[in-house]
Amino acid sequence: MKIPLVKSAFSHEQETKQALADFIVDAPILSMGEKCFEFERQFADKQGRKECVLYNSGSSANLALLQALRNLHEIEWNDWLHGDKLNMGYSACTFATNVMPIIQCGMNPIPVDVTPNTLNTMSDNLAHTVFDTDHAGLEYLFITNLLGFSGDLPAIVELCKEEQIHLIEDNCESIGTELPTGKTGNFGEASTFSFFVAHQMSTIEGGAVCTDNLELAEMLRLVRAHGWDRNLPSADQMHLRARNNISDFMAHYTFYYSAYNIRPTEITGFLGIEQLKYLDENVSRREENYHLVRDVYDENPDFITIDDAHLSKISAFAIPIICNTTELRDAYVKKFTDLGVDTRPLIGGNMQNQPFYRRNVPMQYHTPGADFLEKCAFYVGNSPDYTTDELLVITQGMMK
Repeated sequence: MKIPLVKSAFSHEQETKQALADFIVDAPILSMGEKCFEFERQFADKQGRKECVLYNSGSSANLALLQALRNLHEIEWNDWLHGDKLNMGYSACTFATNVMPIIQCGMNPIPVDVTPNTLNTMSDNLAHTVFDTDHAGLEYLFITNLLGFSGDLPAIVELCKEEQIHLIEDNCESIGTELPTGKTGNFGEASTFSFFVAHQMSTIEGGAVCTDNLELAEMLRLVRAHGWDRNLPSADQMHLRARNNISDFMAHYTFYYSAYNIRPTEITGFLGIEQLKYLDENVSRREENYHLVRDVYDENPDFITIDDAHLSKISAFAIPIICNTTELRDAYVKKFTDLGVDTRPLIGGNMQNQPFYRRNVPMQYHTPGADFLEKCAFYVGNSPDYTTDELLVITQGMMK
């Protein structure tokens, strides 16, 4: 039996493909348009945010968010124009495109360690960074909610308020996860989401930023498409043109801020609308799968018990396995491989060990939690359409 990380591109795949084919035949345009904007409204409502801005990928959403923040800070802080760098904290164990934009946007990346048994940055990890004199002061924290789990976000929010740190979330792997006080992705000033095929909902490629900050949402739309104002509401266009003394004619090719072309297509918007119907179903199935195999996982002394008590709903992106040693990790990776189960390292491990990071960031910090997860943890898939037999094979791999 072969058990891949992902079994299908979509939920209800055949009917979705047929609906997509019919849409493509009849659609008046396929570049970004009304389907994208309709999905933005629906996803914002689903997440419980005022604004959603859709992109061509979750990685682009990360880049757009940091570029938008930089553009806004260039307005507020002239020091940025003279070479000073904003200090951006990030979860030390994460995916590369959570960190690459920090470097690409000229910010100073500062890793905040993770606690292995939660997989995530916790408030005590943040406190250690904030109060450690070897670290530069943080202005922002771009926290990752890893693999459908999260840290103790309410405590992190309080610490950020006390220390005047702006919190933003990479929620690309945790759509649908909840704490008693709210959904992941709603604790920071803004949050990013991914709709890649392996995620809780798929638009093939696709991503978004959600926020309640209307000024930031406007900048996110400018950053999405060349820095021009074509996709802004008319009132925002008029305000921007008046502020910059731009005529309606010249506005066709006026570029107000540093930006990219990272627009989605109408295919992305259409698929988002279709797949959003199945999000709750997928989240529930992922949580059921996780708890089913977790019962076997907890009986194995070779594994470190995962602490998820602070979560009220776990939209498990994957099923993590945290071993006590590297040797055990390697042995269980082989065991799963022999059983035909796909495995992966724990995302990017400690980002400071990645080649791109070492080439760009001279300062290295001590992050033992991230090092441990890189050496001792891995994950297997958690597809919502795994069969009972496939889940039994996964549980077999977890047995000592």
